Amino acid sequence: MQNMQVVVRRLGSARGVLSVCQWPEKHSLLRRLSAKAQSPRPILSVAPIRALVDEKFKVSVENLPPAAPVTVHSLHQSEDQDCWEAYGHYISDHRGTVSVSEDLSFGGTYSGKEPMGLLWSMRPVPGSRFGLRLRKMDVCAPMLVNISVFSGHEGFREHTPLASVVTERWHVAPGVQRVEVTIKGMRGTLFIPPGLGAFPGVLDIWGGGGGLPEYRAALLASHGYATMALENFALDDLQGKNLDLNYFEMALDKLKNHPQVISDRVGVVGLSLGAIFLLYLTAKSPTFKPQCCVSISGSNVWSSDNTLKGVYKTLFRKFDKLRLGENDSHIWQDVGLEFIHDPTNVVDVGKINCPLLLVSGADDQNWPTSEFAKLMTQMLRSAGKEHLVTSVIYYDAGHLIEPPFSPHFRATAFKVRGNEQNVIMLWGGHTKPHADAQEDSWTKILTFLKQHLYSSD
Repeated sequence: MQNMQVVVRRLGSARGVLSVCQWPEKHSLLRRLSAKAQSPRPILSVAPIRALVDEKFKVSVENLPPAAPVTVHSLHQSEDQDCWEAYGHYISDHRGTVSVSEDLSFGGTYSGKEPMGLLWSMRPVPGSRFGLRLRKMDVCAPMLVNISVFSGHEGFREHTPLASVVTERWHVAPGVQRVEVTIKGMRGTLFIPPGLGAFPGVLDIWGGGGGLPEYRAALLASHGYATMALENFALDDLQGKNLDLNYFEMALDKLKNHPQVISDRVGVVGLSLGAIFLLYLTAKSPTFKPQCCVSISGSNVWSSDNTLKGVYKTLFRKFDKLRLGENDSHIWQDVGLEFIHDPTNVVDVGKINCPLLLVSGADDQNWPTSEFAKLMTQMLRSAGKEHLVTSVIYYDAGHLIEPPFSPHFRATAFKVRGNEQNVIMLWGGHTKPHADAQEDSWTKILTFLKQHLYSSD
């Protein structure tokens, strides 16, 4: 990523945007004392300063006084104009240096030795709206993160930063092509890796929020997969509409027949509702035949009439099991358990004949995904296909298992059943173990895809 050639919204204008989020500047006692002593100014470095979002960086500070309390702070303004921050409290060593990768944080939004805590522990700045979620919309522009070092721990925002650096976090590697796809009512975005091709392919299906998120597909393309992000239905779209499952079959066929894709090396990745679709189709459809499947926070629920509309109706018939949690947030976990207790509303995944990776969090409050993972594993075992399934359950992780170093969203606003007012959905998870789950699961997903789409075995 050091030789990034994409030129969009360069740093000069971006600094102007980020300045909206800067904390009020006041004189720092440490800076005044340093000036009097004519000490060298602190030097803050971030390496690499430009990288993919799943790459680690190293943040270090030099030229501090020995044993000086400082705070290293990150700040990002989202495309929705919301400001997100993270910070750790450090003490400089005898040489006057701080290494975020090697030193302990004594508090802040994270503690301990956490090289990437400045990203995964990000949260909305004080006074922000409740229920925010940070998602990249324009993947052709970088996520700009302002890293600063302040003197002191308590009340560090009252000081002027000792030094600041703006770093770029990208979802697309140099040379990745973005192609919009629209055919017969199907809409998606295809990301093609750099090089001559052809490449293994991945169909990327998101969850019940609907829309066309592109950031995971762009990142997968940066790792060598021709990946199509498919516009998915919001949960509310299923209400009263006779949507055709051919939509997903058409998308997979379109991807397989693209000249830059190896037709017999195409997998599918699905999150939440998207994983429900891919599991049903892989088990039941005669034409939806991927080489492998990744289910993230998915389940094998379905409806007895085998329609998307039926899934919606069955779901809301069981809504008497909905509970309210912290801040009156919606907990759907018990709703999902009702499906497990009713075998007419689950798909027999024992009919799946391709390798399957199940990723779930044991603290998922939105849906009992770890329980469904155990059920699906048992079904495949009973069918003599246990060798096809790999199930990874992360304790204290929640529902929204994103690419690594993404912030943890325990509860966010979510639109349900045509309600003009968003509800707060409790997704679950705890920040540190959820962040660990995101990092580890991404490594396992990439390894799984490489094994089944690139391997010649």
